[in-house]
Amino acid sequence: MKAIIFGATGMVGQGVLRECLRDPAVTDVLVVGRTRIDAEHPKLKQLVHRDLAELMARDDTQEQMSGYDACFFNLGVSSFRMTEDDYRRVTYDLTLTVARALSAWNPGLTFVYVSGRGTDSTEKGRVMWARVKGRTENDLLALPMNTYLFRPGYIQPLHGIRSKTRLYRALYVVAVPLFPVIRRLAPEQVTTTEQLGRAMINVATDGAPVSHLETKDINKAAA
Repeated sequence: MKAIIFGATGMVGQGVLRECLRDPAVTDVLVVGRTRIDAEHPKLKQLVHRDLAELMARDDTQEQMSGYDACFFNLGVSSFRMTEDDYRRVTYDLTLTVARALSAWNPGLTFVYVSGRGTDSTEKGRVMWARVKGRTENDLLALPMNTYLFRPGYIQPLHGIRSKTRLYRALYVVAVPLFPVIRRLAPEQVTTTEQLGRAMINVATDGAPVSHLETKDINKAAA
């Protein structure tokens, strides 16, 4: 399998990249992002551009992103202090720009999108980020590709992986001793960066019985 990863510098993206590089079934990995990652591997290539929307419109991008079997899309931002228009531009517009191009360039592509627990599929709720995520999910499903929407709850970072967000890093440090308790009390709401990565690879390879994967579905796919 040949895979493209968007958002490899984030916590989830780091986990996906780690599992792709470790899995012999994944033969080629193209990381696309605004900054270069500090990693070297025989099957790893990087495509760096400050404006990803502009990158998708370049004449030479199709050649560089063609011939791939899967895209693992992990880009995302917090909606905190953002207007709905600004959040939609980052969350919806960029995601659909990438997905539309890749689906046209790669027939049969599997697109795995990391959404979030509580996403509003009706697009009518009061929570802004949930509505925008819901519209993003719905329009991804309408594209001619195999789409799977991951909605993880609590994610434990493993293998030295850290969140880029300072607040989240601090919260995860505090939560480490609580993780066994959280997993015991709410096992269907807890996953890890390793399980997310394994689940994405397995879903891209074998499919899944549902298009929307909650935490329990993600962990099952990872097993």
